[in-house]
Amino acid sequence: MKINNKNIFIFLFSFVIFSCHSQNKKDFVAKEVYKSGSLIITQISKNTFIHTSFKQTNDFGNVPCNGLIVKNKNEAIVFDPPTNDKGAEELIQWIEERLHAKINAVVPTHFHDDSLGGLQAFHNKKIPSYSYSKTIELAKQNHFTVPQNSFDDFIILKVGNKETVTKFFGEGHTKDNVVGYFPSEKILFGGCLLKELEAGKGYLGDANVSAWSNTVERVKKEYPDVKIVIPGHGEYGDGKLLDYTIQLFKEQ
Repeated sequence: MKINNKNIFIFLFSFVIFSCHSQNKKDFVAKEVYKSGSLIITQISKNTFIHTSFKQTNDFGNVPCNGLIVKNKNEAIVFDPPTNDKGAEELIQWIEERLHAKINAVVPTHFHDDSLGGLQAFHNKKIPSYSYSKTIELAKQNHFTVPQNSFDDFIILKVGNKETVTKFFGEGHTKDNVVGYFPSEKILFGGCLLKELEAGKGYLGDANVSAWSNTVERVKKEYPDVKIVIPGHGEYGDGKLLDYTIQLFKEQ
């Protein structure tokens, strides 16, 4: 069989173009898409955005607090509202006006005010909230805004034609901490159960330190193919955040 140089060139050129196209489809460069004095929104994939608000604390200063927006087919779900109603109102407006999306649900991942602080703003907009049953119990005890709908173990919520999964794996940062997962993009919102790389242990006032590592081990086992992991505070990353958190609380 005779192969001329022209055919080889065409084959190699086509291969390079295909490879570049595939690489461009695969990779997404994160970008900041909104910033004000109280709220930052960063797009980390085609359909997900981290929102970051701030909480002033005595022990740790002005702490950045992460939440996640998942969007599909003009619908959205928010994991953890911003830390106060003003920031939550700002976030809701941005989602409705910039993403042109209807917010189907807001999901607080535990009962602390960096997860429940802005919840009332969602209720005022008739946006339903869902949380683990223990979160509702603890919110009532602490006189915080109480999520409207409860679940035990896990709940699947639809966004467009995709699913999100919110699940309780065990105690750690609190008795009620859950994580949210977006299977179609393999993105995990760990909330305050997970730590950014090189972080300290943080606030332990409501923690079950002895159970923490085992809980994260179960998360890691459930989602072995996770690509992006978002902690409650600090920089997002990949599965290394799971390993780091496990090791951080391994020996007590």
